Amino acid sequence: MAILVTGGAGYIGSHTCVQLLDAGYEVIILDNFSNSKPVVIKRIRKITGRSFDTITGDILDKKLLEKVFTAYRIDSVIHFAGLKSVPESVGIPLSYFHNNVSGSINLFEAMKEHGIKNIVFSSSATVYGTTDKMPITEDAPLSAVNPYGRTKLMIEDILRDLYISDSSWNIILLRYFNPVGAHRSGLIGEDPNGIPNNLVPYISQVAVGKLKELGVCGTDFPTRDGTGIRDYIHVVDLADGHLKALEKLAKNPGIAAYNLGTGRGTSVLEMVDAFAKAVDRKIPYVIKGRRPGDVAECYSDPSKAERELGWRAVRDIDDMCRDTWNWQVKNPSGYID
Repeated sequence: MAILVTGGAGYIGSHTCVQLLDAGYEVIILDNFSNSKPVVIKRIRKITGRSFDTITGDILDKKLLEKVFTAYRIDSVIHFAGLKSVPESVGIPLSYFHNNVSGSINLFEAMKEHGIKNIVFSSSATVYGTTDKMPITEDAPLSAVNPYGRTKLMIEDILRDLYISDSSWNIILLRYFNPVGAHRSGLIGEDPNGIPNNLVPYISQVAVGKLKELGVCGTDFPTRDGTGIRDYIHVVDLADGHLKALEKLAKNPGIAAYNLGTGRGTSVLEMVDAFAKAVDRKIPYVIKGRRPGDVAECYSDPSKAERELGWRAVRDIDDMCRDTWNWQVKNPSGYID
């Protein structure tokens, strides 16, 4: 029986596929390559030494989904596919709702039609909105504050309603905090389109000389050094969380949500210092004003995942910086075949 991975060539999806293949799972990747490159498939095969099927297509294509579920004996789905930029979602919200929500509904309908009721959904800490109570637990109020986050929350709501209508579904909602890092081989990593929206890829592109300097947005937060604090998690730890979620699905858990984070907060300047240490060079930066909507700190309580999934993050900030740099040095322009 196979695992269908939608968006499996993306940043988190590709690392998860490597871990799945290394663990002996049969994997089928469905990706439209809007947020990824076809060369990723070759690199996954090179890392794992495993073959697998890849389908180029979109979850908005109902006929394609029908063909996929007819052609393969699929046991479970890991659903990553979707547009993923918070700033972009503010500018083109209709595209985000159409792609992420409508596409997910198509996927769930196809699964239902073929009697496949096991799914791990790639959600996000953005579903918690701007809560001030730290650390964030899974029972915190849900209230997304941007279109990207609202699509994640809407899909969670759809899955909750789906389970209420049919309790034979098994659904795991994984809420990620801040994924960083890369596979230790340096063959796969984060390859943002244009100027990175996230801190660590931005730092790494400054360090490699692709960008001139980092902009530190706000040094007047009520934190230990005045800069924002976030919960950074190594992408391979995150990928391992999906394997643990699959194991949980086999135990018929119903529906459950889990935070995937380290439970530790790192400030912007602490991350800059850690990266500078890892690459043995200074990271030039300039101080800018706060961005609208930024909160002072955001970090998880991951104890539920450790208690119920047997999962916890084992890689630290130094590992994240080292592996990010290894990827950046080996791929200064991102993925090139």
